[in-house]
Amino acid sequence: MIGNLIKRNNNKEYGLDTFRKNIDKLFDDFFFLTPTSLFKNDWEPTVDVEEDEKSIRVKAEMPGIDEKDLDVRIENNVLTLSGEKNEERKEEKKNYIFSERKFGSFTRNISLPEGIKTDKIKATFKKGVLNIEIPKDEAKESKKIAINVH
Repeated sequence: MIGNLIKRNNNKEYGLDTFRKNIDKLFDDFFFLTPTSLFKNDWEPTVDVEEDEKSIRVKAEMPGIDEKDLDVRIENNVLTLSGEKNEERKEEKKNYIFSERKFGSFTRNISLPEGIKTDKIKATFKKGVLNIEIPKDEAKESKKIAINVH
């Protein structure tokens, strides 16, 4: 019966043992905070990359990021997305106060193939989603080379 509680995904087991380990870790983190654990940032934006014959498209979801805290660069065919997240939420009711803060920086590097037009890259940022379109050079047609026999 316990075997039915375990799901396998990419050679990882999830079930009662994993649940117990996660609860143990939660209590360890809560009661034994280290200076580095207070500032640890596990958040990274999710990124989708699509390519066709004309362009490469990058879509990065960055909820809570302000455009002024975002930096997009390309150097040596590496696209670098970096930024900082500063989010604060406070809710006060008659019987309780809820306050939550999320902050930290991130960097994502995406290697791009040769033959892109770096001067034609377009980027838009709307409602926490960054879209980047990177045009590729026109594909060169193959040309048959005549062989001269002497």
